[in-house]
Amino acid sequence: MPIDQPILAIQHLEKKYGTTNVLKDINEVVAEGQVICVIGPSGAGKSTFLRCLNLLEQPTSGEILYKGENITRFDRTQLSQYREKVGMVFQNFNLFPNMTVAQNLMLAPQRVKKESEGDARKSALLLLDRVGLRKMADRYPEQLSGGQKQRVAIARALAMNPEVLLFDEPTSALDPEMVGEVLQVMQELAEDGMTMVVVTHEMGFAKKAADRVWFMADGYVQENGTPQQVFDQPTSERAQNFINKIIND
Repeated sequence: MPIDQPILAIQHLEKKYGTTNVLKDINEVVAEGQVICVIGPSGAGKSTFLRCLNLLEQPTSGEILYKGENITRFDRTQLSQYREKVGMVFQNFNLFPNMTVAQNLMLAPQRVKKESEGDARKSALLLLDRVGLRKMADRYPEQLSGGQKQRVAIARALAMNPEVLLFDEPTSALDPEMVGEVLQVMQELAEDGMTMVVVTHEMGFAKKAADRVWFMADGYVQENGTPQQVFDQPTSERAQNFINKIIND
């Protein structure tokens, strides 16, 4: 899908909480197959922006177009179908503790797509292979490390065959030694052509995997460029200060 026919188009997006304007007139596009990394200081509105893309937060104004359709006008059935196509991976895994790893992956395909238990389990095992966790299929989430839980969460999102994956700081809840295993899975997804929008503090991943980097601060996307442009030649003072602080730290 060419850039003039984006899979997602954000137009004049705003989000307010009372008198606080968290997102201010955001206008961006995501093309099929792109990996967008959203970076910026805490409080910039990055997670709110991502949650708006999946309508977990209702925008105050503006439009979010999915293949030309305004999702902010979707009814519950349309929204459910949209969320099958635009999946989300959260910071804190959100796995069901009373279900095995495989059962966590099987739940949505069985309930939503009416797959048989046998077909759902076969697909679940293939996805667990993909994230290197097939041997954990019959364990429970409490028996896994944080990195393993997040890889299961990614596999669960993939179980619905999404066209786009949204990642909300997927490594922020992990111990440092577990970050690499999750980023490796995400890197492989990027190389396989998955369209991804990733809110992240992992600048190495953004430099390596992203097609575009969006720098957000004060409710705006203040920089939109290639990783080289944003990290090596930021144009806004806000981005320059942020990048310099990262380098110096």
